[in-house]
Amino acid sequence: MTYSSIRIQVERDILIAIRGRSETFNSLVFFMVVILLFGLGIGPVGSRLSAVGPAALWVVALFANMLSVEGIFRRDFDDGSLELFLIHNNPLFFGVLLRVSVHWFVTALPLVIVAPLAVVMFNLETDVLVIFIATLLLGTPVLTLIGAIGSALTTGLGKGGMLLALLVLPFYIPVLVFGSSACYAAIDGESVRAQLLWLSVLLVASVTVGPFAIAAALRISQEY
Repeated sequence: MTYSSIRIQVERDILIAIRGRSETFNSLVFFMVVILLFGLGIGPVGSRLSAVGPAALWVVALFANMLSVEGIFRRDFDDGSLELFLIHNNPLFFGVLLRVSVHWFVTALPLVIVAPLAVVMFNLETDVLVIFIATLLLGTPVLTLIGAIGSALTTGLGKGGMLLALLVLPFYIPVLVFGSSACYAAIDGESVRAQLLWLSVLLVASVTVGPFAIAAALRISQEY
């Protein structure tokens, strides 16, 4: 891919995200509303909030991510431009990685930005906030890449949201476990190095393997 083709694709993907801002911001609204409901349901007891906070934050972030990835290739499939995307991106690895990166930037990065507000709602300390943001920065790209594989497989199936959830949820579990356990370790004053290292390993593995799997899934969806 040349610099001009990269720039054109990035501009196009960002423009599509802006025009479909209701879809883009659905995950952010979902994240904030569910976090607020968690806080109201648990009550103002600080110890209770901090006990369930990390797990609740990560579960909501996981489902917010899943809500956004379903349509990552849907519009291209509906208007026929997905076939052109597969033809003109050579190698397809970089085109897919670029598309997923832009999607993460416009959907998952806002979750990272509002993370301090969510952490405050759960009465968590500043050091926990730092760890939560670090785990989001490492974990949400993994979730997006895994979700994009499922989205690519279900693109031609119409409303494949339930099937997408069944496909990707088992692969989301390691990110959920390491992300929430890192926050709990920070609360207990323990080292979070192991959890962050495992999240880094998952990120490297998903960036290395994920685009190939997404490309293969897109080709399969076009054939059938």
